[in-house]
Amino acid sequence: MDLRSFLDSLGDDLLEINEPVSVVHEMTALQHELDRAGRFPVLRFLRPRLPGGEPSVIPVVNNLTASRVLTAKALGVADHRHCAAEFARRSAAAIQPSIVERADAPVQQVVLQGEAADLTRLPVLTQHELEPGPYLTAAHATTFDPDTLTDNTAIQRCWVMGPRRMSWMAYPASHNARNLRKFRERGEPCPVAFWIGHHPAVVIGTQAKLDYPQSHWSAAGGIAGVALRLVPSVTHGKRVMVPADAEIVIEGWVQPGAETADGPFGEYTGYLGPQTRAAVCEIACITRRADAIYHDYGSGLTDMLVPDNIAMEGKLYALVKAVAPSLVNVHVPVSGRRFHACLQFERPARGEVRDALAAALAYRRCKAVFAVDEDVDIFSADEVLWALATRVQWSRDSMILDGLSTSTLDPSLPAGAQTGSKI
Repeated sequence: MDLRSFLDSLGDDLLEINEPVSVVHEMTALQHELDRAGRFPVLRFLRPRLPGGEPSVIPVVNNLTASRVLTAKALGVADHRHCAAEFARRSAAAIQPSIVERADAPVQQVVLQGEAADLTRLPVLTQHELEPGPYLTAAHATTFDPDTLTDNTAIQRCWVMGPRRMSWMAYPASHNARNLRKFRERGEPCPVAFWIGHHPAVVIGTQAKLDYPQSHWSAAGGIAGVALRLVPSVTHGKRVMVPADAEIVIEGWVQPGAETADGPFGEYTGYLGPQTRAAVCEIACITRRADAIYHDYGSGLTDMLVPDNIAMEGKLYALVKAVAPSLVNVHVPVSGRRFHACLQFERPARGEVRDALAAALAYRRCKAVFAVDEDVDIFSADEVLWALATRVQWSRDSMILDGLSTSTLDPSLPAGAQTGSKI
């Protein structure tokens, strides 16, 4: 199970582009145009042009998960409307990974160390104006808890600042940020590896919402339905394992206290986020397949939202089902970014729906949660808005809760706010 096997299965859903296309703005501009047109083919750019105009030997793939239908198919779910319950079920059914030797790991066919480990030779995209340069947007930062040695992996952005130096924006509430802080408190450099490119089922599986500390490798295996093949990283050995069937791995260290200004950056909210502080990663090694493919997410576009929203649906389904047995489905719509959720119920008991809404609002990212009956199609924005327009009296049917945990990327928050208002 890898990226290329998925690409080979796409048929007419894969759009290959043979003309030279620049990694600076042009690839992302095409994604924006397709998003506006409501078209979501997977894009493979066979002749990327690097910022200096020279060609790259590494093709670029994006829009990999822009289609909900294709993404569900990658997960082995026949109907995308059934992802929530299935994702919740698989998240609870972990499959332990298997360990392979370097000779059996395609991602280590090419090993570049020292000066040869040059980030600027990768076709990293510069997506939007006012961003300071090229960013890794589909790199899974992998660390471990130094107390328990439990791994964590999460997609987190990295600004390529030079051949062997990049920022690493470990979101403050993330498990990776906790691991990084623990190493800093010990006065030790934090080992980290960033892997890029895999089958969408694995990519989505590693976005499962877990307790801390809890392994993403076994969770990804459960969601993909197969044991993930891992190999020790070249720099960090068995302390930091990486997927053997990935396309590219970037290995490095974050020295205690090493930070830089990072951004502005186009966030999933659809707004350019402000400049912030981020860790600095010094690169020790790059490994890749001999015929590697570079994967990029269109930040703020459907491509980036669909997989994480499906993972959110699974998490919310598990949270809410525990208090509301009448729950039948959950949808986190792209239109609400990662802030809205719609819950569907069938014959709920008295008070059960309000219990469910309170449980869903406890999830940090959820800012607005709507509950509907089984006659409303939660995957139709028109039907949900019709129900809100014709069935709601706000004084009777709404609850507003203040001071709850929230995403600090919400552009409506006052400067410096750490909590938010939810409905």
